[in-house]
Amino acid sequence: MRYLTRVDPSGDVRRTMDRFFDDSYWHHANWRMFDGTLSAKVDIHQDDDNLYVTASLPGVRPEDVEVTLSGQTLTITGELKSDEQVEREQYLHRERRTGAFNRTLEIPVAINGDAASATFENGLLRLTLPKAETDKPRQIKVTVPTA
Repeated sequence: MRYLTRVDPSGDVRRTMDRFFDDSYWHHANWRMFDGTLSAKVDIHQDDDNLYVTASLPGVRPEDVEVTLSGQTLTITGELKSDEQVEREQYLHRERRTGAFNRTLEIPVAINGDAASATFENGLLRLTLPKAETDKPRQIKVTVPTA
């Protein structure tokens, strides 16, 4: 026996529109917000030898960024500081956010942390994380036994 369930499509549309017009959607194009905490957006890709992480950190100075690798957990922390000395009541409109940020990622492969490197240029943090020898793909030669 089948039952009919009433669906209210306006609920989904309303939630989508609320999200679209929510301040955090427009004001944080480069930063995601979790419970009021800034979190940098990242891209991750790999080849046979390395894992590459690129984090968008617009407006952040390299000396305000810290990267740690503990086991297979990568953490990027820092602070987006305001360079202006403007009083709150002087603002007519304010969208740029400042404050501490944190992003923690679980890396899906073992990493050789001693050989990891990081560069920072034009607001992009680029990490090169060499895969541990145990996680690198290996070619296995197939042989045919002779009789």
